[in-house]
Amino acid sequence: MRRHEFQPGRFLAGLVLTAAGALYLLDAAGEIDTPWFLVVPMAAGGLTLAALVGLVTYAVRRDRRSLAGPPDRADRISASTDQ
Repeated sequence: MRRHEFQPGRFLAGLVLTAAGALYLLDAAGEIDTPWFLVVPMAAGGLTLAALVGLVTYAVRRDRRSLAGPPDRADRISASTDQ
């Protein structure tokens, strides 16, 4: 399996939506009483925060790539044959 880069925005979105799903699951089981006005803003705020983290991550990675300079021709050839 090929390694992939860590994407903190997607990780944060997954955590927030998993937490919202767990709250609804506990509500459906009768363990707690979860009002909708608690979960909906939590999910919306979490997705907004995840989008901001994703944008910051993209900007930082783009800046690092531009500082590194253009890749050599040999690097591009080896990268295209690795797929």
